[in-house]
Amino acid sequence: MEDFLQKAKSSSQIIASLDGASKNRILNAMADALEANSSYIIEENQKDMQEGKANNLSSSLLDRLLLDEKRVVAMATSLREISVLKEPVGRILEGWVNDNGLKIQKISVPIGVVGVIYESRPNVTSDVAGLCFKSGNVAILKGGKEAEFSNRAIAKILQEVLEKNALPIEIISLLPDSSREGVAKLIKQDKYVDLIVPRGGEALIRYISSNSSVPVVKHDKGLCHTYIDKKADFKKAMEIAINAKCQRTGVCNAMETLLVDRVIANEILPRLYNAFIEEGTELKGCELTREYIEIDEANDEDFNTEYLANTLNIKVVEGVDGAIEHIVKYGSGHSEAIITEDYNTAERFLELIDASCVYLNASTRFTDGGVFGFGAEVGISTNKLHARGPMGINELTTYKFKIYGNGQIR
Repeated sequence: MEDFLQKAKSSSQIIASLDGASKNRILNAMADALEANSSYIIEENQKDMQEGKANNLSSSLLDRLLLDEKRVVAMATSLREISVLKEPVGRILEGWVNDNGLKIQKISVPIGVVGVIYESRPNVTSDVAGLCFKSGNVAILKGGKEAEFSNRAIAKILQEVLEKNALPIEIISLLPDSSREGVAKLIKQDKYVDLIVPRGGEALIRYISSNSSVPVVKHDKGLCHTYIDKKADFKKAMEIAINAKCQRTGVCNAMETLLVDRVIANEILPRLYNAFIEEGTELKGCELTREYIEIDEANDEDFNTEYLANTLNIKVVEGVDGAIEHIVKYGSGHSEAIITEDYNTAERFLELIDASCVYLNASTRFTDGGVFGFGAEVGISTNKLHARGPMGINELTTYKFKIYGNGQIR
């Protein structure tokens, strides 16, 4: 492990000094290589899919795991989109001259060696590798064991492009020891590793946060809510609620709890019930909700659960303040939405809700680096410091001060 990390640390100086044009050219070469080797990637992915089915992975997890021709092309497209983003390294963030005549510049620089620990989705391997490469960082990737064949194939292809360009393969590499013990070692190596980014289940996040001596940017669970206000447009509300829950259920920006203003509960809940039943959604509700529609009871544990499945909690609340109170208690700081045509109510919600992304009249499913124009994302940060929300190339940089003097002494 230490020998591997020493090589990674040494490689960080090489990638940090690579010019923007070279990085962009290599990113496009990586995209071409992924497409050229799509049959190989899909073949390796099928090995993961077969094991996943044998291990009784849920349908939503199998969907996250699957790679087909369309998804491989999407991976390549993400790399090309990353390549055309504005160069994140070497930006002058601020500049001034102090009283002593020192010219001071605040300059963006790479973080260094970034370890990313993630589960299920193998497209994360190429997305994170591309983002780290563009921002001048070394990427140490630890994917889930359920995607082992897929991740190896993708990393191999990207490393071959590095080799063709006379760059160390350690710039993009999988953690050689992918066991729990290997992860435990990695997160203690603050001599070589500058940042750990865990994205996955609650247990993984808690373990990394509690045990890492390397700084951590958490990509925690997504307990996302949508609140339908009494002044909502019912057509918008129905379409947004269905999309937020059902468009793709096994992702962190899917809605887990729907909040409904008591004033309109009698009118809108039966419509919502019919729409969700058509989508095959398992519904659970609070005591008030169950007075209007016949569904299972939702308890405190349910409101604290990120289902990542086609299951939804519904709660009737006393207006926007009731919605805010519920989200403050149960929200994870990820994405929250309000559906209303009342400007003052909307602004109250948007101002008081403490989450990385807050929406008016739109689905929480839009919380995504690609949708935000970042090309891809390392994940959705629920931290408040350094990075928050979709984490792209600019969030993979830090800064240093360059001071230009002419003999000044203090």
